[in-house]
Amino acid sequence: MKPGLLLVLGTGLAVALAGCASGGAPLPAPPGAGVNDINPRPAEALRDGGDLRWPIDALPDNFNRNQFSGSQVPTKQITDALLPTLYTDTADGGVALNPHYVTSAEVTSAAPRTITYAVHPKATWSDGTPITWRDFEAQWKALNGANPAFLVSSRTGYEDIASVAPGTDDRHVVVTFARPFAEWQSLFSPLYPVSTNSDAATFNTGWVNRIPVTAGPFAVEALDQGAKTVTLRRDPKWWGTPAKLDRIIFKTYERTATAEALANNEIDFYPIGSSVDLLKRAQSVPGAAIRQSPERAYNHITFNGSPGAVLADVKLRQAIAKGIDRTAIARRLVGQIVPNVGQLGNHIYAYGSRDYRDNSDALRYDQGAANRDLDALGWTRPSPGAPRERAGQPLRLRLRLLEAAPNPISQQIDRTVADQLAQLGNDVQQNYGRVFSPEITDLFDRGIRELDETKRAELGNRADRLIWQEVHHLPLYPATGAYAVRSTLANFGAHGFADIDYLNAGYLR
Repeated sequence: MKPGLLLVLGTGLAVALAGCASGGAPLPAPPGAGVNDINPRPAEALRDGGDLRWPIDALPDNFNRNQFSGSQVPTKQITDALLPTLYTDTADGGVALNPHYVTSAEVTSAAPRTITYAVHPKATWSDGTPITWRDFEAQWKALNGANPAFLVSSRTGYEDIASVAPGTDDRHVVVTFARPFAEWQSLFSPLYPVSTNSDAATFNTGWVNRIPVTAGPFAVEALDQGAKTVTLRRDPKWWGTPAKLDRIIFKTYERTATAEALANNEIDFYPIGSSVDLLKRAQSVPGAAIRQSPERAYNHITFNGSPGAVLADVKLRQAIAKGIDRTAIARRLVGQIVPNVGQLGNHIYAYGSRDYRDNSDALRYDQGAANRDLDALGWTRPSPGAPRERAGQPLRLRLRLLEAAPNPISQQIDRTVADQLAQLGNDVQQNYGRVFSPEITDLFDRGIRELDETKRAELGNRADRLIWQEVHHLPLYPATGAYAVRSTLANFGAHGFADIDYLNAGYLR
């Protein structure tokens, strides 16, 4: 049987370049876009100490986020408290320099484009080695693709660098680009030490089930594979502003068990996500607050357009996509969490961000048009109510669930999509795939080299319009950004577009 449609359980991520039959209106302006909901409090309002007990879906098995098997959400949640991040995301969708690691980062030459970083004079790895230009150089060489033995998660940006050299001293880093890379602020975050990036074997396996070196406000106290926990403690060697918390304890939980864990005082928050049940449970937990802010992530359906697949035909992908009522899915799943939720209109830019545009006109929901398109493609019903077929081959589309942990929300999406596609006469089962377009690739390449932000956004939205036509994947709705958080926990909760502030998260006095 040929593979068909893939339903991805979990979320996609909307990032910058690095009129319908069933109420498919674009989303209304979200009141929380660009503003996070974290119970902000000044440092003097917080007590010193305390543990933050943090549920995660799964314990990472590789803590090197630059290695292809380490680029997972729990890995980022843990290592962001342990490793250098030169720039942090802000609530308004921008970025801010992290002065604990680099005191300045400036464009010091336009041709060739050169960035000079000044590393904090006290920045030091946990083994006592200073953080210098050599760490930057080693990471560039590991990630630029020159040595295929390094199994990297991404070469983007690093492959555009011509050289990394010292400036006035070892704490000054001069990065010279062979060709422009507009999003240079995304590079070297997280930064790993020379000891990790100088050897391919260490790069690939040296952080498997271990965290050998850190350089952050927290250090590793324990990593227990049996108990599936990672415990971090406030690091007395940290040169910056001390963290408010004593410890952060990450422990794996099934998503359906998190509400009970919060009620039993086992954890201090949990993501509500798209679960109305988790929302209702949170509303009944004494001392729990509901916090919410739109996020970059979104739920989506990915189509298998690889050669030989039945959905390799772009016109068939378009017809199937028109038969999926994304607004109905959104309202069914998260209408009680996000009133007036509607369909998402962009693959690239986060809903609520400055450059977001609704480009989904080509694939608006229309069951009538979907049926007509399928007929025109030769996929017809042999009898009323029967599955469609062409030349004796039934139109079978398989929905594959891709998550390590069971996710009842994805299962609801699966059932809803299956019901909708059954109305088109598809025999729905389960599977995976990919779609490639040279024109889209070219627009992305031009976009990451365009230094004018307005022009770059236009290139991004041009690419997005083509992605809708290619039907690589079908965005459903933005992540709700809803969390149940202990009411005494401050500077933590629904972070929206911003990175988590590990230094200032803490408990009220």
